Amino acid sequence: MSKITLLDGSIGQELVKRSGEQPTPLWSTRVMMDRPELVGDVHAEYFRRGATVATTNTYAVHRSRLVREGMEAQLADLINAAVTQAEQARGSNGGRIAGALGPLLASYRPDLKPDVDEAAEKFAELAKMMAERVDFFLIETVSSVQEAEGALRGASEGGKPVWLALTVMDDDGTRLRSGELLSEIAPVVKRFAPEVVLINCSRPEAIPAALGVIAQLGRPFGAYANGFTGITQKFLEDAPTVDALEQRQDLGPDAYADHAMAWVAQGATIVGGCCEVGPDHIETLANRLRAAGHQIV
Repeated sequence: MSKITLLDGSIGQELVKRSGEQPTPLWSTRVMMDRPELVGDVHAEYFRRGATVATTNTYAVHRSRLVREGMEAQLADLINAAVTQAEQARGSNGGRIAGALGPLLASYRPDLKPDVDEAAEKFAELAKMMAERVDFFLIETVSSVQEAEGALRGASEGGKPVWLALTVMDDDGTRLRSGELLSEIAPVVKRFAPEVVLINCSRPEAIPAALGVIAQLGRPFGAYANGFTGITQKFLEDAPTVDALEQRQDLGPDAYADHAMAWVAQGATIVGGCCEVGPDHIETLANRLRAAGHQIV
């Protein structure tokens, strides 16, 4: 049997739900500012449920997002708050910390085409701020080859391993959200040599086809899917809020674990959950992995 890294599940969506507050364009960053202890609680619960990695609540902490709210000066404080909460949870439970690096401008928006040089500079700044306190960087929800190049170039300056997570079309796992073939990521992966390549924030049904592509890249690979019914047009507008997205009702813990175990059967050695995949899902998946004889590392 295999050694499997079990990532945590949703951080941002889980925080918004636990806060009980109306979602804002700042998403979980707003929750962390108002109630930072909730972040540590979420990390600690995922560890207790079986996850071995805490993903920092820094997905949306970018200057480009904060400047809209007049909060750019708080960037360093927000990074520090997020990493501190992950450190405290790890201190009680063990495990690793992944420094999350979300899209520079917006999720699922390859049409925005962030300039590669500018993106690299911005990602490098964030990576250097977290480098001494995280075990690796997790670049998440990459929608295009261009996005991948900027993020990888910047994150590589942090001096820590880099994991790259790509998001694919809901109805075609062989294509990035940009419409580009997923296989077109190969030259960028070869150039920047991320330690791991993953598929994230995509429908679980799209992931088997995507894994078939990234398995050819010569890197450890895996996936963590979302639980959305789909990405709505309303969410693709400027400064959206997460209430523009709807949670699936047919993707409970057992159903999600069925998908994830199939990915493991395909050769995935890293699995977990993204938006709308919570602690119950991760616990069920951990139990299923152990029952199948896998070692969670």
